[in-house]
Parts: sequence; structure tokens; C-alpha cells
Amino acid sequence: MGFLLFPGFPMACLTSAMEPLRAANEIAGHQVFSWSLVTETGADAKASAGVLFPAETSLAEAEGFDCLFLLSGPEAEFEDPVASPGRLRYLARHGVTLGAVSGGVFPLARSGVLAGRRSAVHWCYRSAFEAAFPDCTAVDRLIVRDGNVHTVSGATAMFDLSLELIGKALGADAMNEVACMFQHPIIRNGSARQKIPVLQSDRTVDQMPPAVKEAMAIFSENFETPVCIRDVARMAGISPRQLERSFRTATGLSPGEYYRRQRLKAARQMVLYSWDSVSDIAHAVGYASSSTLTLHYRKFYGVTPVQDRKQAYLPARGSPAPTSSLAPGCS
Repeated sequence: MGFLLFPGFPMACLTSAMEPLRAANEIAGHQVFSWSLVTETGADAKASAGVLFPAETSLAEAEGFDCLFLLSGPEAEFEDPVASPGRLRYLARHGVTLGAVSGGVFPLARSGVLAGRRSAVHWCYRSAFEAAFPDCTAVDRLIVRDGNVHTVSGATAMFDLSLELIGKALGADAMNEVACMFQHPIIRNGSARQKIPVLQSDRTVDQMPPAVKEAMAIFSENFETPVCIRDVARMAGISPRQLERSFRTATGLSPGEYYRRQRLKAARQMVLYSWDSVSDIAHAVGYASSSTLTLHYRKFYGVTPVQDRKQAYLPARGSPAPTSSLAPGCS
């Protein structure tokens, strides 16, 4: 197994993959699983926590793997945007299972491997991913397998996938022992939905009352062309007054305020994790103009979209941020 690390990759995703496999080797008494760390150029990779990981090989020289997982933040790009994506496609054509964990779906999508496929995309990146890669289908599952491509939504979901690999290789007893070693209380099915937090609540979407949960689903599917609350209530099977009361009880917000905040959250994902213009982002989340979005964005986040992007861009890219609201397109 290989792990292709990009600068700033989330360390938890790597350790959640490797540590269960290491423990399984200990239980088995011999090496059942092996892994190597790969970077695009062969240089060492620094994780988001600042820890430096030595690479064992470059992507161009990587071979002999059954599978190769990409680990990165959503802003990751290839240093060689032609040869490196081509190398990934070559590996996929020659029987290597390709995968991505958390933000690693972004460079994997940039390689063209995810085109036309379903992908597990972490809920905090989904709006940005869908805007950047309309030819890919993002789903809110923990793990998605589409042919020889496996996508994993986050670090603990990667732990679940490692447990599954252990179960297949060594049996259910070994899988359970590894889970207990790490006090991982529930071995989740990869097709389970992600847990998504509710604004101003200590509960998740799946814990909401049925009508509220249905309304939330309708809201999340209608950012570009907003729907009116009366129609949402009808589709949820209750009256507008009942929906208002249920929403306030469950979330402390009116349906309309919840909907506006969700659209602003989606806008912020695109501001931080894409290079779409503010005008395009405004259109994608149902605002008539960039100025209207900017007004609401500043009221909610305390900064304009351009300011927010600059603040995120400077430490992440290490170079001057664009001064215009028109940023270069995604590569």
C-alpha cells in the first residue's frame, strides 16, 4: 500500500490508515500489511501539524503497490500538472486501486480519475468540490468504492477501512481485537452516512425530527435556485407554521435563517477551497450579485469573501494572494 502525501496533508488520515495495519501485523506475528510513503517529487512532506515525513520514493518511480491513497488538503495541486496526473491514470489502467482520503479527493479529481464516478466527499468540502468538479458525483457516505477507485471521507472513516482490510485478511476476531486496542467502539459500515453537525445545536442532522430532517435535505439540494419556505413545508408534509415551530425547537433558528446560513457556509467553502470568482460563487448559492453575497458574508463572518480568501491563501500558498475578486480558475 502506498500513501501519496501532499504538503499540508492531515496527519490524522495517515496514522488512521497505518496504525491499525501495524497492530494487525503484531497480532498476526508476521508482516501481513506493508506500506510506503510517496510524494510527487520524492521530497519529504510536512503535515498540517508541522511534522515532517520522509518520502521513500517519488510518484514517477512508485510501483509494486496494490493500492495508492492520496492524502492532502483541498488546496493541493500537482507540481507537474501533466506528468503526475498521467502517472496516476497509468497506475489505474494497470491494476492499481487508487484512493483518496478527506481533501485528497481534490487532486485525485484534478487527475481526471474521478470523472463520472461517485466519491465520498467530507461534508465541509462538498460545496467546493461540486463547484470545481461538476463531472464528479459527491455523496455523503463514509467510504465509496467505484470500480478500482476508493474514496474515504475522513480520518476515522480511514480507520474503518483499515479495519475492513484487516477483517478480510485475518478474520473478524483480529479486526475486533485491533478495534478494541484503539478503543474504536463501533466498526462502521462504509456505506453509512457521514455525521453532519446542525447549526447552533449539539445534535447532528440524522438526529433531527423527520420533518426538520426532510426540510434540511431539501435546503441542501437547492442552493443555486432557492426554494420558498412554504414549498419546503409542503414537501416535508407539514404546514409552514408547524415547520417554523419544529425548526426553532430543534435548532433555535427559523427555517429561513437556517437556510441562509447554510448557503453562506457553502459560499465559504467555495471561497476557501476553490478559485471561482465571487460572482460565480454568488450565483452558485442563490444570490443575485456578488455585492449582495458580500454584504451577507461580511455580516456573518466579519470579513468579505476576498479578505477571507486572502487570509487563507497567504499561509497555505506562501505567495501573494490575488488582489481582484476574480481568481484564476481551478486546475
